[in-house]
Amino acid sequence: MSEVNIALRAIQLYSEMHPRPTHLTQVQAAEMLGVHRNTVSKLLRAGVLRLNQCGLISIELIDLARSTKLPRDEGGC
Repeated sequence: MSEVNIALRAIQLYSEMHPRPTHLTQVQAAEMLGVHRNTVSKLLRAGVLRLNQCGLISIELIDLARSTKLPRDEGGC
């Protein structure tokens, strides 16, 4: 495969990717963080995460939370 074909294939794959949302619901944030929704609520109360005026969480805050060690859920199923 030539370099041009590789580049074209890479562009095609990139264009087919779903864009990341700019804001998430609490349930979506929990899925991205790998924690329970209740843990997201605790992170909101603790000020680690915050909601915007529409009640959504910025993806930048999720990225920041993912790069730090989050408290693990305790006692759940």
